Amino acid sequence: MNRKLLNSELNRLAPEQYRQAEKTPVALVLDNIRSQHNIGAAFRTADAFRIEKIILCGVCAVPPSAEIHKAALGAEDTVTWEYAADTLAALAALRCGGYTLAAVEQTEYAIPLQEFVPHDGKKYALIFGNEVKGVQQAAVDFSDCCIEIPQAGVKHSLNVSVSIGVVLWHFFRSMGHGELPTGRGER
Repeated sequence: MNRKLLNSELNRLAPEQYRQAEKTPVALVLDNIRSQHNIGAAFRTADAFRIEKIILCGVCAVPPSAEIHKAALGAEDTVTWEYAADTLAALAALRCGGYTLAAVEQTEYAIPLQEFVPHDGKKYALIFGNEVKGVQQAAVDFSDCCIEIPQAGVKHSLNVSVSIGVVLWHFFRSMGHGELPTGRGER
């Protein structure tokens, strides 16, 4: 039998412990994402992979919001976030802060995600765009590189919240955080 674990058995951090814990050196930039459910999912995923912060840009809704909370389940209270009306201004500030800017978008010279290796000691700002239009071209142009999630289906697109999960897992794992101890002993 393989019994499901209770929440009390998962050894999760308390909110204050989470705030003090080492973070994955990644900022998540949400460029004009309209769905509050997608924004909430981004918070929840950022919490799971201990991302440094989220920058909500343009038309993005901001906490507190019942719709964001429905998907975030409280992660909007633990993950550091800020709002920027202008995505390019936010990206310029991140670049000045030492971040490498990577738009997650399908472009002519995008690097397939599995070939992108984050470098130790570097900080990354990952830019995800609007559900219909993607990352705005001006933000793509301003980025240091573009990363694409290879896909083999008919649609050639993923929901932005799914894309965020795929890419953050890759960075979390590649940056040496994918083997964090579970505290549950050997299996």
